[in-house]
Amino acid sequence: MSVLSGKNILLGVTGGIAAYKATYLVRLFIKAGAHVKVIMTPASKDFVTPLSLSTLSKNPVLSSFTNEEDENEVWNNHVDLGLWADIFIIAPATANTLSKMASGRSDNFLLATYLSAKCPVYFAPAMDLDMYKHPSTKASFTTLESYGNVMIPAGSGELASGLVGKGRMAEPEEIISFIEADIIHKLPLKGKKVLITAGPTYEAIDPVRFIGNHSSGKMGFEIAKVAANLGAQVVLISGPTKETISHNLIEVISVVSAQDMYEAAHQYYNEANIAICAAAVADYKPKNVASQKIKKKTDTFTIELEKTKDILASLGEIKNNQFLVGFALETNNEIENAKSKLKRKNLDFIVLNSLQDKGAGFGKSTNKITIIDKSENLKSFELKSKSEVAQDIFNEIIKLYA
Repeated sequence: MSVLSGKNILLGVTGGIAAYKATYLVRLFIKAGAHVKVIMTPASKDFVTPLSLSTLSKNPVLSSFTNEEDENEVWNNHVDLGLWADIFIIAPATANTLSKMASGRSDNFLLATYLSAKCPVYFAPAMDLDMYKHPSTKASFTTLESYGNVMIPAGSGELASGLVGKGRMAEPEEIISFIEADIIHKLPLKGKKVLITAGPTYEAIDPVRFIGNHSSGKMGFEIAKVAANLGAQVVLISGPTKETISHNLIEVISVVSAQDMYEAAHQYYNEANIAICAAAVADYKPKNVASQKIKKKTDTFTIELEKTKDILASLGEIKNNQFLVGFALETNNEIENAKSKLKRKNLDFIVLNSLQDKGAGFGKSTNKITIIDKSENLKSFELKSKSEVAQDIFNEIIKLYA
């Protein structure tokens, strides 16, 4: 999965021959999992049609403040559009548009939106050789970069004039790769390794039956997604679950039993910078596992259980520089039990959720948590989706870990 997945991408298309490449760029953004909206300058319509870009982006293309065919329609709000975007990319960016961006001139809808945007802005210059080399163009580059905008360097080759040199807009694949690499480079967990455990464990009674719990693994999987989207290399150790994940920064290790999870966690723990144990690991397992299916012969049946190895406590004992996070799912005396677990297992903080809270717990798409740090400071959050909860958890980790 690309780091662009789920992002709101605003593509600005200006009036240069390279505008035809915008169709390929939209397709690549969509393929990466992004949501795309397109703004065109009036001049760009001479090179590519709004119909093509609206069809590919699955959104209306905007080029003016009002619907040109219906002057009574509500105006297009450039401020809302600028706030909607996670990333604004202007490609191709002509010398004319770059000059206006640098000076703050706002004589079309694209430029008004640019001045309203709060997100990172990328621009991909496209012009002829002499225009690209002109001091005024270079000054525009310098000014825009001083504003925090990011230039995607133009390539060299044959230009529309027939000259050969620098000025060709980067190819769509190069633009996507550049933005992805730039995002990853700036992510707070770039270069960090995160270990996550998720889901239930199944403890065999015989070849057919097992002791398990209702954990879906969804919380751990959402945590893994957020970690990867923050730039971390993630090892996700998961018990049996229907959850799936696809991300080039996430390696999934599938396990079944508590012993399996214990061994996998210890295998990867030494290399981890951050470890988050979100799995619902069985506390007990059958002492003796039958080699054949147990037949129903008596009215009662007794299974002798023995403790499983405490994965979280064992990681806390050998903790070196790792930031270690545990979970506590409680049904009573929640705060006291969570604080006790925090100390006993040598954690940096613990995430408490209670089955008493409506909408929290196993199998739900939402969760309600309280984070308790090693100084016993409490921070409670309202009921949220598990993806939002995962983001809250990492916001706290980044604050404390940094």
